[in-house]
Amino acid sequence: MNTPIAANGNIYLVVGYDGSPPSSRALDAAARLLQGRSGRIDVVYVAHLPAVDMLSAGAVAEMEVSFDEIERDLRAAVSKQLDGREERWRFERGQGIITDQLLAAATNLRDEHPDDTVSIVVGSSSQAAHRLVGSVAVSLARRSPVPVVIVP
Repeated sequence: MNTPIAANGNIYLVVGYDGSPPSSRALDAAARLLQGRSGRIDVVYVAHLPAVDMLSAGAVAEMEVSFDEIERDLRAAVSKQLDGREERWRFERGQGIITDQLLAAATNLRDEHPDDTVSIVVGSSSQAAHRLVGSVAVSLARRSPVPVVIVP
């Protein structure tokens, strides 16, 4: 599907970011897509707690502290990567299933800015297992109510 980007109005790009090379490429692509346009990049890091019901309260609290540290590190990495290239961005942390959190961020932006363009930008997975069971990018492409850009 080819969805043209409107010449007028803002463009909001939701970038899934975990510090991996594919997510860094997605962030670079989003910065290039925003050049010369008005809008913003919303960088989303999703902290994922595996089977919370199987963990003790202490283990959950310890993981939350780790997620806080990861968030700080990723926010700093995004700032450094975009420094001097793009200042119109914000960083947010989601909690849960990555695909669901990226879809929620994009849907919220679309609802807040109905006359603007919203798109999700993610890197393609390089893991062979994802070819068999699917990846975040494939799941987004199948389920997203907004355009999805998958960066190789």
